[in-house]
Amino acid sequence: MNPETALNATEAAARMRAGRLAAHEYLRPFLDRIAAREGEIQAWVDFDAGRALRLAEACEAVEDRTELPLYGIPVGVKDIIDTADLPTQCGSSLYAGRRPERDAEVVQRLKRAGAYVMGKTVTAEMAFMHPGPTRNPRHPGHTPGGSSSGSAAAVAAGFVPLALGTQTNGSIVRPAAYCGVVGIKPTAGSVPGGGCLVFSSTLDQLGAFARDVDDAALITSVLVADDQLIEQVRAPLGRAPRLLALRRFPWNEAEPDAARHFEETLDRLRAGGAEIEEIALPDALAEAKTVHRTIMLYEAAREHAEARVNARDRLSATLAAALDEGAAMSADAYREALAARAAMMESARDLFEDRDAVLSPSAPGAAPAGLHATGDPSFATLWSLLGFPALSLPSGRSAAGLPFGLQIAASAGEDALLLRVAKWCETQLARYAASS
Repeated sequence: MNPETALNATEAAARMRAGRLAAHEYLRPFLDRIAAREGEIQAWVDFDAGRALRLAEACEAVEDRTELPLYGIPVGVKDIIDTADLPTQCGSSLYAGRRPERDAEVVQRLKRAGAYVMGKTVTAEMAFMHPGPTRNPRHPGHTPGGSSSGSAAAVAAGFVPLALGTQTNGSIVRPAAYCGVVGIKPTAGSVPGGGCLVFSSTLDQLGAFARDVDDAALITSVLVADDQLIEQVRAPLGRAPRLLALRRFPWNEAEPDAARHFEETLDRLRAGGAEIEEIALPDALAEAKTVHRTIMLYEAAREHAEARVNARDRLSATLAAALDEGAAMSADAYREALAARAAMMESARDLFEDRDAVLSPSAPGAAPAGLHATGDPSFATLWSLLGFPALSLPSGRSAAGLPFGLQIAASAGEDALLLRVAKWCETQLARYAASS
């Protein structure tokens, strides 16, 4: 690997701020990788190497860099997030050629922090389940997950150090696990959603992909506009974490290979000193998947009612069926689901009364073979419904060499604690890998 791309974004930005690395020099190895593998991976829906190089060179004209945490860092942006200088087409012919007038607020935050948009990454159709053309960089015959498929694949392939994604059900956690990168979904409402395609106004959440936890903390601090987050994450826990472990959810369970790997991961964390109690999901949360689906599809059907009725021939069968299901739901059922969600949010806080985080597999198994579907999001459903922060951490490989992810979730508002626990787990798993 080129020494510049071997740097994580945190170290690269520090070097560029100090004038020890030029932004265009940092960019060039990424461009080389894109030239070599993009034809196979297809992570980008809109990318131009010349444009990216011009933007990197423009960074070098900035004189005062001291307050720019992402100075000189290229970022991939999921193609449902508005960019004023690139189309935002949402993976659908309904939005073909659409040119937003302004950047989404999250893109503005990235630019104010010194980053620039490398290009737009492939999304599943309107950020739902019908896949785009992107392949898994680890095993190109397998799905990268979705709906943030291009963003996860671009980071995993070394095309870009950081990328934005969104999650309504499992669209950050699942592709992060499948592609073997870190994916983080901060607390719902902490990242502004203005300028992003709406699927479910209650459940849509923005987040990011990175190569490691330090970089996830860096971009999260910018997305949530919290200058103190990095220092909070860097502060050591001072003890091994106190954790809960969920082997399964009432609506699904892990495949045998993934289940074995999860138990091995727990053993490695215990060996490092973690206190881990294995529990079943409380009965009060057992209907989370049903409640989530009701809210998601009811809102989506009304948000996209015109397309469902007047442009049905331009929707995939998967999306059309989901919108039909939502349109058939009653207002009473929707109100009951919202009330159930509120009660679950209160009940779930009890899980964290004397525990730092909850662990589970990020997905029921490794990335499935084939590109016709994006995989099962159900292991991420609970935290998407509740809006609690969650992160997928690479934890190892399957017998076939496909990545597995460890999902770590914390209570609402405890994003710094989530990242501190994730950093501890990352360090412990790396130690084990180095000694084995």
